[in-house]
Amino acid sequence: MALRTLVPRKLRRKWRATKSRIRSGNSPASAITGLESSLSPADTLRSLKNHQWSIYDAQYLLLIILAVFCLSIMAFPSPLFRTFVSALVILSLLIPMTRQFFLPFLPIAGWLVLFYSCKFIPSSIRPEPWVSVLPALENIFYGANLSNILSAHKHWVLDVLAWFPYGITHFGAPAVVTLILFIAGPPGLAPMFAKTFGYMNIAGVAIQLIFPCSPPWYENMYGLVPANYSVHGSPAGLAAIDKLFGVDLYTSTFTASPQVFGAFPSLHSANATLEALFMAHCFPRFAALWFSYTLWIWWATMYLSHHYAIDLVAGSLLAGVCFFVAKAKWIPRMQADKSLRWDYDFVEIGEADNGFTELNDGYYHPARSDDEWTVGESSSIASDGPRERSPSVVSDNDILFGHAKP
Repeated sequence: MALRTLVPRKLRRKWRATKSRIRSGNSPASAITGLESSLSPADTLRSLKNHQWSIYDAQYLLLIILAVFCLSIMAFPSPLFRTFVSALVILSLLIPMTRQFFLPFLPIAGWLVLFYSCKFIPSSIRPEPWVSVLPALENIFYGANLSNILSAHKHWVLDVLAWFPYGITHFGAPAVVTLILFIAGPPGLAPMFAKTFGYMNIAGVAIQLIFPCSPPWYENMYGLVPANYSVHGSPAGLAAIDKLFGVDLYTSTFTASPQVFGAFPSLHSANATLEALFMAHCFPRFAALWFSYTLWIWWATMYLSHHYAIDLVAGSLLAGVCFFVAKAKWIPRMQADKSLRWDYDFVEIGEADNGFTELNDGYYHPARSDDEWTVGESSSIASDGPRERSPSVVSDNDILFGHAKP
């Protein structure tokens, strides 16, 4: 009873009405928001046969090349286990029910595998780590080392306040944001977040490999002496958390980090910024709240001596570029009168133009086709507006990063 009082009566009535329409199958939303339930690989092969290939499909070639490279250089786990996992991934992509979840997840999987594989890349072919460039840039842009200033005065309360976003919510926030976007955003928004998130992190790790830089804790421990890849990682300020709780979690984890010199750009900052941008896209009224989390991450990373301020700015810029490029071409637009994904009876893709535009400029209202690897295309021109067109039947599978044709 207490829970009912927390939810406005108007919203409860709207939710019940939406569920009723979906169950009866009388609402266009039951088609546009429906999830794939087929278990037949033949349906996947048919969709591939009907797929109209474009330059955006090069993303899958990139992921294949990345997977082959990473699996080739890994010394652990065993080749048999790697083959088994690869077979499971292929199987998940062949079954339509699982493909709708794993296809948008592929870039994230690619990033995780690339990050793990960094430890196996021979140091002989890796650039020499830059030790003095970030402290120099820090002094040029800010006049001081902000990380050293913020971490100069330690207290267990500050340790906990920094640990919570950096050591806990950073790892769980992507899943929470995806779930929220899936429920409250238009169909296709959650998969677009997943794919943008994955490709952004792949780009971030690639930059770190090409331009390896030491973090503030290295300067605090070794000064500005030249670094090499035999140096182990450090938990820095997170060591206080292990001591506070009597565990050996962050010390062992960061000591064995596969990317010791991955300070620039900060992916903690990039991830928090991208999450804030997508949440602000879905809930613009609370934008200040979402970006306050990003500022919290900024402070925590510098207080814990894991990043310079210049790393954080670079990470946020990377996230901003990825978000606004995706928003211009592939991210579904919010509709002011919609509260849940089940309320949508059509989906608008990309930036809005002045007034109503032609279908080829961002409105997608196709009948459902067998091609679930691309955005549905329409063959007619809009007349007066989206509500005069036939109901859209677009699922999350139909709105994939790189396939919209604005």
